[in-house]
Amino acid sequence: MLAFSSPDAFGQPLDAPRLVMTPPLLSARGLQRRYGAIVALKDVDLDVYPGEVLGIVGESGSGKSTLLRLLNLEEPADGGSYTLAVAEYAGRDLFGLDRFQKRQMRVRHIGIVYQHPHLGLRMGTTSGGNVADRLILAGERSFSRLRGAAREALNASEFPLERIDDLPRQLSGGMQQRVQLAKAIALRPALLLLDEPTSGLDVSVQARVLDTLKRLQRETRVTTVIVSHDLGVIRTLADRVIVMRRGRVVEVGLADQVLDDPQDAYTQQLVHAKL
Repeated sequence: MLAFSSPDAFGQPLDAPRLVMTPPLLSARGLQRRYGAIVALKDVDLDVYPGEVLGIVGESGSGKSTLLRLLNLEEPADGGSYTLAVAEYAGRDLFGLDRFQKRQMRVRHIGIVYQHPHLGLRMGTTSGGNVADRLILAGERSFSRLRGAAREALNASEFPLERIDDLPRQLSGGMQQRVQLAKAIALRPALLLLDEPTSGLDVSVQARVLDTLKRLQRETRVTTVIVSHDLGVIRTLADRVIVMRRGRVVEVGLADQVLDDPQDAYTQQLVHAKL
C-alpha cells in the first residue's frame, strides 16, 4: 500500500534538500535514435539523481519525446546504454533486456503519464479498473486489495473517488490525467516520466494538476523526468533542466540558472520567445 506522508525511500526527512551527493538513479550514455534519414537523438548523455526532477525542454522535433520513449523502453535505441539503479537490474544495460524483462521494468519500476491520455488508458475500462490493470500485471489477484490500492492511488492523485467507476471517456482532460497519474504511481515506481502532462488543459486545470504533481513529488520524492514546451511548468517543477535541439543536448544546468541566465544561443532564443 502507498504511504505518501512518510519520509522518503532514502531515509531523508521531507524538508531535506532534493539534490544530494549520491550516485545517479538513472544513467544513459551515447543514446542514438534514427527514423530513416531523420536523426532523432544523437549522442545524448543523461544522469538523474534520486529524488530529483529533471526537466527536458526544446522546440518540436528536438528529440525530447523520443528520449522519453526510450527511457520508458517503448522502442529500441540505435546506440548507447541505459541503466536504472533498481535491485534486480542494477548495472545492467536495460536496452539489452528481453521483451518480458522490459515489460516487468515498465510495470514495476517506471511510471508514465502521456500527453494524450488514450495512450495510457483504456477508455472503455473504469477509472479504477485502469489503475488495477497495473496491479494485476504485477501479480495481484485479490479484488478487495485491487480495489483498495486503486482507491488509494486515485485519492493520492486527487481524483474524486465517487467517480472511480466512471469510464475515462466520460471524464474531462484534467481528470483523465489524474487517472493516468494514479496508474503511474500505484506501485511506487523508481522513475516517473511525464510527457507534456498539462498540454491542452485550461489554465485553471493546469494549475491544479501542477499543484498535485508538486505535492506528490514533495511527499514521495519519486525521481521524475518531465518533458514540456511550457517553461512555466518546468520552472515550477524541475530542479535541473536539459535543453535539446535537433536531437542533441545543448545546455544543462539548474532550472533557475538555465531559465534566467541561459548561456547557449539557442536556449536564449527559446527562453526569450516564451517571455
